[in-house]
Amino acid sequence: MGLRDSLFGKKKLAEPKDDRLFALTTAAVTLDVELGLKTAGVAAISFKPQSSGEFRAAFDEVDKLVDAVATQCGSTVERKSDEYGYDWIVLTDPDLEDLVGTAHTLSSELTAQGFGSQLLAAIFKFSGGAKPVYWIYGFKRGAFWPFVPADKTTRDNALELELKAKLEKELPIEQDLTRWLALFDAPL
Repeated sequence: MGLRDSLFGKKKLAEPKDDRLFALTTAAVTLDVELGLKTAGVAAISFKPQSSGEFRAAFDEVDKLVDAVATQCGSTVERKSDEYGYDWIVLTDPDLEDLVGTAHTLSSELTAQGFGSQLLAAIFKFSGGAKPVYWIYGFKRGAFWPFVPADKTTRDNALELELKAKLEKELPIEQDLTRWLALFDAPL
């Protein structure tokens, strides 16, 4: 970003840091053994669609690639939209490694096609505790944060901080707690 861009308020959007997604597969042992959490077999990637023909063409290619990867892994893929204008690719597979691999494939391909800045987050659902636990991965910062909804509008901050403390040596955790966005209405 140059001086001119700074003066006129333009900023270059960060490209996603999607390779850090794989840290979740290694942290799965700690999640299971120490916390009793196992994958719920569902994950999703959220992105802001564009109306341009280039984006649609690129996404058609991504759709084909994700379908091929999902078929190979035995996953199912579904596309949904939310009330905020974001699209979601919802992945269903009992194997966490397949979920992470498919999410990485999707994000890598969108980035390669020049649309990485459209990626918002990947979200992985875990079960086994009193409440469902979600690990959200923010592509722009390349970091995870826990999300534990207490009900439809509030979150369990104490449990989220406990999860952070137990996994911060294994996962790249977002250190700025104000960036721990809650995704209450994620279609998982």
